[in-house]
Amino acid sequence: MKSLLTAALLALAALPARAEGERAGAFDYYVMSLSWSAAWCALEGDAREDPQCDAGRGLTFVLHGLWPQYEDGWPSWCRTGERDPTRGETAAMADIMGGAGLAFYQWKKHGRCSGLSPADYYATARQAFESVTIPPVFAQMSKTLEVPADVIEGAFLEANPGLTRDQITVTCKDGLIQEVRLCLTRDLQPRRCGADSIRDCRLKDAVLEAVR
Repeated sequence: MKSLLTAALLALAALPARAEGERAGAFDYYVMSLSWSAAWCALEGDAREDPQCDAGRGLTFVLHGLWPQYEDGWPSWCRTGERDPTRGETAAMADIMGGAGLAFYQWKKHGRCSGLSPADYYATARQAFESVTIPPVFAQMSKTLEVPADVIEGAFLEANPGLTRDQITVTCKDGLIQEVRLCLTRDLQPRRCGADSIRDCRLKDAVLEAVR
């Protein structure tokens, strides 16, 4: 028992440190996270009665965030001299993020770490989002389906010929297709994901919630 506990503690110690309050602008690359809107609603949004989950919105993959990343681990809640965004700046991101509240939260936790101003961070996030083609087939998902998670990845690879499998990952939560994450250089070119970012969902019967 003691040896097992020691091994477990050593394994935890070997994981990348994830402190908070790091210096803004010190990072290696970005992870852009695209959230399947209906899954977020099923997991969180419905309980909040969030307008993003209203019927008829037609949202597929929305921008969850653009996250500064280290080769191992990531910074968060960084120290920065930049002001926080205005309500107008966060509201302007609602079309691709589903709501202004998420835009503000993402700035606080991740955007500050970019070393950019709010305006420049949001502009960079929008540029990253618009650089990727969301496969049109997802807009046609009027029924909830069970699909292998790698089918979702394959659809993105087909729609974006410049991407390779080591530059994109699909995540699941509670059996649902949750997010597609793409790794980008600081100038928003696709790049290989770090070891802690390549964690593909392996489910063969993942649930893809119907578009609302």
